[in-house]
Amino acid sequence: MPSNEILQPEEHVLAAEAPHPKVPLALRCLTWLLLLPLIALATAFFGSISLVAGLWDSSGRQQHYIARTWARVLLRLAFSPVTVEGLEKLQPLRREGNRRPLAVFASNHLSYYDTPVLFAKLPFQFRILAKASLGKLPFIGWYLHRSGQVPIDQSSARAGVASLMRGVKTLESGLPLMLFPEGGRSANGELKSMVAGAAWMAIKAQVPLVPLTLIGTYDLLPIHTYALRPRPLKLIIGDPIPTTGLTTRDAEALTIRLRTIIHDTYIANHG
Repeated sequence: MPSNEILQPEEHVLAAEAPHPKVPLALRCLTWLLLLPLIALATAFFGSISLVAGLWDSSGRQQHYIARTWARVLLRLAFSPVTVEGLEKLQPLRREGNRRPLAVFASNHLSYYDTPVLFAKLPFQFRILAKASLGKLPFIGWYLHRSGQVPIDQSSARAGVASLMRGVKTLESGLPLMLFPEGGRSANGELKSMVAGAAWMAIKAQVPLVPLTLIGTYDLLPIHTYALRPRPLKLIIGDPIPTTGLTTRDAEALTIRLRTIIHDTYIANHG
């Protein structure tokens, strides 16, 4: 039985939000008057198509394709091309008869744009572990429910354990999982502490844990800002960490190793 530390972040003093560089007035006007309305329209449009596809798409394959298309549109609207490094590391994770790399993928979380980058650039269908509260949002919540994503309920330890076990069952069905172990966006661009749920599920399902490092999304759209600052982005796929032979007691140590890899990769690549 996982402890509360695996389900919820430890209590820390809130990190001070970093001052954001002033965005030129022309860029702010472009974002508010054109880009944000187009982003909202694209989300509503593709969300509606996904809902219709969900009437017959029990596998989620078509809905995932629609989500990838939505993500690519959002990246185009942000004028932010994405470079991916390490795609070759996914090939050994593909099991016989399954084209998808079976693993738990864990990423740093810097911006609302993290999710579009992951959907647009990872070339396989996956399920995301998302806060249950997101299920209440129009279109996004409807997509989460209808496409088979895994809600994480942290209202109690029992609910949290049940959420993690749903994630394990998803892995056992042959679908990889994607999540943000920090539990929320960074307030200042720095990596926060991570909860051990990702490591716990990887160990429980005996699948690798794969570190993902996002570069540039914080600078593109920091927390609590509403003006895009276009720039090149990067997604770095790290070496898969095997879990064979580990027990859930090793989840905390594995999480520390995961965080160290993502932190070092971010520092080495962030200009």
